[in-house]
Amino acid sequence: MRKVIFISAGPGDPDLITIKAVYHLRKSEVILVDRLVSPEILKKYSNSKIKIIYVGKRSTCCRNENPLYMTQKRINDIMIYHALRGKYVVRLKGGDVSIFSNIMDELIELKKYHISYEIIPGVTAAVGAAAYTGIPLTARGYASSVRFITLHDPNSIHKDQWIELMNTSDTLVFYMCIQKLDFIFDKLIMNKRNIYTDKLVAIVEQATTPMQKVYTSSLYNCKELIRKEKKFLSPSLVIIGKTVNLHRKFKWTSDLYFFPKKNYFVS
Repeated sequence: MRKVIFISAGPGDPDLITIKAVYHLRKSEVILVDRLVSPEILKKYSNSKIKIIYVGKRSTCCRNENPLYMTQKRINDIMIYHALRGKYVVRLKGGDVSIFSNIMDELIELKKYHISYEIIPGVTAAVGAAAYTGIPLTARGYASSVRFITLHDPNSIHKDQWIELMNTSDTLVFYMCIQKLDFIFDKLIMNKRNIYTDKLVAIVEQATTPMQKVYTSSLYNCKELIRKEKKFLSPSLVIIGKTVNLHRKFKWTSDLYFFPKKNYFVS
């Protein structure tokens, strides 16, 4: 076949996957699956005879703790190996494949070997978290724009950009930042005069899953929230803005809280 299908698995709830994605999963012979993919997707939509290869990567802080950590080069090599042998290869990624998924490195390799591909969109984590918490990312009178931000490199945001982020009325969503919460909030409250008093913070833990938990706080008190909870399960993302005020009014799911905390995702 010499083709790779990139599939967006969504943020956690296996029923959020698209019909087109299910079609390709059922035809697949090899699936390369990321860590943040609901295990229920594989159970429900793939057949038992296929080869499933877990290629999950963890954040830099966890690499030494995870002997199964796989480099991007190794992932590329595995994908190319099976595609060149004519296997029906599916690359299954959490969230949406076009949002912070490192898809470009894999596309470059496929182009190098003249392997065709298809990209199937899905629900990104911010959209899933917003829907399942009743926090609209944009709303008339609250926010007219939303920004998706990642802090893979903390120095990627210049001081002037932090000042602009402090003053904007846009909803801010920080991905893959749970190890950098202190850093984010230090930057956002370094000039308290510029902080809107009606801006709230929501930390959404394992969004759209039965383990979903939502923590809310004002920007002024967010550091206290971090000290109190100490550790948030991955994946967690942060929503900051006036729209977070709507959570209490419009939430439609219960924030189920399991103790000790459990991880819903493929480990």
